[in-house]
Formats: sequence, structure tokens, C-alpha cells
Amino acid sequence: MLDREGPIPVYKQVAEIIRRRIDHGELKAGDAVPSEVELEAEYGIARMTARRVARELRELGLVHTIQGEGTFVGDDTAPRNHRRPLLYQQIAEEITERIRREELSPNRPIPSEKALMRQHSVAKATVRQAVALLRERKWVFTVPYRGTYVSPREDWPQG
Repeated sequence: MLDREGPIPVYKQVAEIIRRRIDHGELKAGDAVPSEVELEAEYGIARMTARRVARELRELGLVHTIQGEGTFVGDDTAPRNHRRPLLYQQIAEEITERIRREELSPNRPIPSEKALMRQHSVAKATVRQAVALLRERKWVFTVPYRGTYVSPREDWPQG
């Protein structure tokens, strides 16, 4: 339980909880530590506090962060254990499903970068990775200075 009124900042308390999980082997080298969104939900903390938790763990030399992928136990030479798809892959899959269900129509825009950043609580780089993956898979196309649009149905991937 967090002491929100005591002398130890909340981010240090949460970082200590995660440090103990690492020390006890609950989180091993290469394992993803809880994301900012997961920390917010689990501990009832603000996004900035969650970011400070990750920074504190990095400064202690316990974790490393890879932009768009997450924060992982150990240094950056440890192989990463992905227990679920990466955030940008999850976002791309959600948009793909919306296209398949025809919530997003061919030749109509997908939600803007800002809207996706807000909806998924992620950085612009993560949204851009998701959109790049959708483009690579031919679900969307981008018109410079206009936006990203759902591809015509005949261009959609098969299967």
C-alpha cells in the first residue's frame, strides 16, 4: 500500500515495489516491467508519476527502455521476453479490426495521430510505428499533408 502523505515520493515507493519483484525473481532479465498505463491503473498514479517510476528504475540500473516497445529488466543486452504484442502492434491490430468491421471505411481517414495518442496513452513515435505497420500491410495509405486513409477494399491483405 502506498503512503501518499508520507515523506517518500510515490514514484520512489512504486519503483521500490518493482525493485523487490525483480530481486525476488518475479521479474527476470528481459521481462517487461508494467507499462505506464498499467502502473496508472494498478497504483492509481498519474502518467508523469509512472514515467518517473521508469526513470528511477533506469537510474538504479535495473531496467532499460526501448522507445515504442517498453521497459525491460536488465541492461539492453538482455534478450527481451515479449509476453504480449508490442504496443504499436496492438494499436495496428485494433485499427485493422475496425477496418474489417467497417467502422472505418475505404478512402476515409483513420483517427489522427493526436487522437490515437490520447486514446492509447502513447507517444507519437508509437502511433507512427503503428501506422507504418498498417501501411506496410496495405490496410492504409498516407497522403502527405492530408492524412492517412483506409485503403480501397481490393487492396486489403487476403486472409
